Amino acid sequence: MLACGAAGFTNPGFVTEKLRIDKWLWAVRVYKTRTLAASACRAGQVRVNGEPAKASREVHPGDLIVARTEALTRTIRVTGLVAQRINAARVPEFLEDLTPPEELHKPRESAVFTAGWRPSGTGRPTKRDRRQMDAWLGEGGAD
Repeated sequence: MLACGAAGFTNPGFVTEKLRIDKWLWAVRVYKTRTLAASACRAGQVRVNGEPAKASREVHPGDLIVARTEALTRTIRVTGLVAQRINAARVPEFLEDLTPPEELHKPRESAVFTAGWRPSGTGRPTKRDRRQMDAWLGEGGAD
């Protein structure tokens, strides 16, 4: 078995010249699927160097990407190009995450303070618990 780069063999997943932004965002795990990455580009949720990016826009090392996902807005600097999805441990080789720390905590905060949140293992709410939740949320009829 030959190592990558030996005897003219190269790894087709690593690109050095040009790559579509939707493919790169999927490969470095910013979006779960390439379709989601392309949809985000169409919706204007992806900006490259401050300008809205179409899915077909080429990405280059040094580009600053701001990508809004469901939970947060990530700021990323491209350090390398990769065409195939890589494992999470290798992601830092291809990007520098510049997302502010307070932005990274937003999804956790919203998950903890949801209406009707109950500690794990407490079981179903009782009728009394449901009435209290309904009163607190302003729902339900008269008691």
